[in-house]
Amino acid sequence: MYFASDNRYNNNEVRHAGETGLMLPPISLGLWRHFGSADPLSERRDVILHAFDKGVFHFDVANHYGDGQTGFGTSEELLGQILKNDLQAYRDELVISTKVGYEIHDGPYGIGTSRKSLIQGINDSLQRLNLDYVDIYYAHRYDDKTPIEETVRALDDIVRSGKALYVGVSNYEVPQMKQAIAMFKKLGTPFVLDQMSMNLLNNHVETSGLSQLLKDNGAGVIAYGPLCEGLLSDRYLGGITDSFKIHHTNNGLLDDGPDALVAKLNMLNDIAKDRDQTLSQMSLAWLLRDPVVASVIIGTTNNDHLDENLKALDNLDFSNDEIEQINKLIK
Repeated sequence: MYFASDNRYNNNEVRHAGETGLMLPPISLGLWRHFGSADPLSERRDVILHAFDKGVFHFDVANHYGDGQTGFGTSEELLGQILKNDLQAYRDELVISTKVGYEIHDGPYGIGTSRKSLIQGINDSLQRLNLDYVDIYYAHRYDDKTPIEETVRALDDIVRSGKALYVGVSNYEVPQMKQAIAMFKKLGTPFVLDQMSMNLLNNHVETSGLSQLLKDNGAGVIAYGPLCEGLLSDRYLGGITDSFKIHHTNNGLLDDGPDALVAKLNMLNDIAKDRDQTLSQMSLAWLLRDPVVASVIIGTTNNDHLDENLKALDNLDFSNDEIEQINKLIK
């Protein structure tokens, strides 16, 4: 039987999602990859429970996550087993988020953010997760085939039904975000977060004005892919392999070729060494400099890797000289 560590909240400050009461750990655990039906439950259980023992009380998933078409939803099922068998007694401490919008089943309602897709999506997700409600429910993407009004209204109704406490969106850019925020305000919906691709090498959220828009409206941003598929680790300091697959949001990083990117990574790594951090730790700390960033979502199946990333919280301060050096490299 699992009993959580009594020290799980030691030295782990929480961060608010904008000006709302939703609190998150600075580093959250995402179950995007390698947490589906093809993965060993006992090993994934060990990572999730270890994370909670270390103060990571936010777990992020989506109905689309799994092992390809036959495995959609299985990441929710895996988490659901652990929530039922091990973490049920700690439910009131946890923040569980899931999303709807990418493919989950055949047919026109198996994708998108129509009212029907969202309503049936939350019901199916709750069943897989073994929960009565989720803490955050996201529209996983902007759906240009569905009016934003319809998506927003459905999210509001899901909150009013008690099946979600807060709502968010993911991959919404400034034009769609402005429309959605206006409607959320009109309805009084507890909109809290836009989940976006963010990392040390990709400052699109800042340069696009999205970060400022969210800040001005009392919401926050939560970063996925903060280590850029492992580029911001020591794994590629010696070169980028041909098999490396970069996320589409980061494609521009290779515009000057892999060698130029590797040279930049090594220069950033030198700065990290001077800070007594790994490149990964500095990269996470860099994102958390901005108070509009409510949390960064890491993905790992290794306890040692998780612990190493959590050490980023030991040094979140950057000198003016460090900021200047880093900005010269990334801008």
